[in-house]
Amino acid sequence: MREYLKFYLDGRWVDPVEPKTSEVINPATEAVSGRISMGSAADVDKAVRAARKAFASWSKTSRKQRLEVMQAIKAEYEKRQADIGAAITEEMGAPAALGNGFHVFLGAGHLDTAIEVLKEFKFEEQRGATLIVKEPIGVCALITPWNWPLNQIAVKVFPALATGCTMILKPPQLAPYSAQIFTEVLHAAGVPAGVFNLIQGSGSVVGTALSGHPDVDLVSFTGSELAGVEIAKNAATTVKRVCQELGGKSAFIVLDDADLAKSVAGATSSLMMNSGQTCSAGSRLLVPKSRMKEAIEAARKASSEVTVGDPKGSFAMGPVVSKSQYNEIQRYIQSGVDEGATLVAGGPGRPEGLTKGYYVKPTVFANVSNTMTVAREEIFGPVLCIIGYDDVDHAIEIANDSPFGLAGYVNGTDLEQCRAVARRLRTGWISMNGGFDFNAPFGGYKKSGNGREWGEFGFDEYVEVKAMLGYAPQT
Repeated sequence: MREYLKFYLDGRWVDPVEPKTSEVINPATEAVSGRISMGSAADVDKAVRAARKAFASWSKTSRKQRLEVMQAIKAEYEKRQADIGAAITEEMGAPAALGNGFHVFLGAGHLDTAIEVLKEFKFEEQRGATLIVKEPIGVCALITPWNWPLNQIAVKVFPALATGCTMILKPPQLAPYSAQIFTEVLHAAGVPAGVFNLIQGSGSVVGTALSGHPDVDLVSFTGSELAGVEIAKNAATTVKRVCQELGGKSAFIVLDDADLAKSVAGATSSLMMNSGQTCSAGSRLLVPKSRMKEAIEAARKASSEVTVGDPKGSFAMGPVVSKSQYNEIQRYIQSGVDEGATLVAGGPGRPEGLTKGYYVKPTVFANVSNTMTVAREEIFGPVLCIIGYDDVDHAIEIANDSPFGLAGYVNGTDLEQCRAVARRLRTGWISMNGGFDFNAPFGGYKKSGNGREWGEFGFDEYVEVKAMLGYAPQT
């Protein structure tokens, strides 16, 4: 049983102002796995005061000083990777191989990337007689989700630290453990008091207090579209910067010259990873109509190979994060059946032999129309929709016919055609034939949010741009 009943404020572990706790449920067993304290607006006030005080000195540190702190974090992070991985498995049900693997790998990757970017980042640049200066924006509220808990913390905290900002992290109530261990890492690394602060709690209380606080300069939020809208509204009265990475319903386009069976298998297994709880997942698989039968067989075979069970075991897929998430996914699966999509694999209910835990069957629908609910709305579960297209123009039309625009995928043998298709997609992050890059900007068009994270582009979120005209004599 884990108990995390203190918050990290001004370099110390302290009791909340108003004692109140909440139970955390292990999604694999439905049993209580621990308790956390729930923060209040009074705790937020204390955290913001600490961050504002620390900003006066941290914002003036040199590149060298910040690099030394980041390197110290790296050393401590490496010591605690196994602890973080185990926490992720327990809090949100990621299989142990995934929690200790890609989840932890992403955190380390963002740290390494931030260190390398910081070494060369241009905080000052002279253009003619004008000096362009990038200064830390100030006190930042970082509100993160439960699906990739460490990734979303790392992609916000490290650029904020590197640019000289101070911050308050509010991690997800459903998956709070990894954030506590991450905080222990920063404390052990010697991050100065007040630079990083942690408050657990609900979005409706702590998130609202942070986003509307007059002394918070920026809110960086990753989560649902509805919550993002409320945060933006709440932040508007104080005219602060709001950076949002919201939902997605991304298209995975398999071109006619691709190895279709291999591409479909890869798209299927990728979608099922993390129980489908990935905002950038290619949940709409677009294949040529003439090859739909072939795609169905490939998806059926690939989904049958996705084993589901205890995340502490050797299964490929664990549970989804909560009972409410399970029920929501079941509703979507039933809507696919009711609206006439072809059920290729999975379906309603738990997988055979699993009577407890929030386990969902790896589900594949084929012959899906892009107007169906399962094709329009973000399911956030292991549900793949296969949609047929007539030609490349039709595929692009379908891909762009979405209120979201977070990610996209294009597979094909002809790289020039892949590039041409990618250029026409109205989405922010596109992977061609499996491409991946920590330095590539990540973020979306339309209702998928605004701003960009990852690499150098992530640094730009946390700086103000100052123009100093007449800095140099006119020539």
